[in-house]
Amino acid sequence: MPDFKLPFKLYSDAAGDGLGAALHQFQIINDKPVEEPISFISRQIKSTEARYGASQMECLCLFWALEKFNYFLEGCFFEVMTDCTTVKWLLKMKTPNRHMLRWQIAIQ
Repeated sequence: MPDFKLPFKLYSDAAGDGLGAALHQFQIINDKPVEEPISFISRQIKSTEARYGASQMECLCLFWALEKFNYFLEGCFFEVMTDCTTVKWLLKMKTPNRHMLRWQIAIQ
């Protein structure tokens, strides 16, 4: 059971034809912090998303995970764990297209 006073860790990854994410939280067990899974989600990509490049797919995955885990994350501190540096690039983009702008706003 999550403790909403403690921070969360959100892992996201896009690979091949699917998206996946995991929500974890460090909880105190026997006086030691232990990273415990809270929830896992995954889905197959849609036909329109299959045209995305790897960078767009990673951003889509994070955006989708944030939407799905909104109940847990809204108003809480959390850290995003991803193997893609594109997310940092997305946040610094000066002229994003409409998809990227939507993701940029959601990630902030």
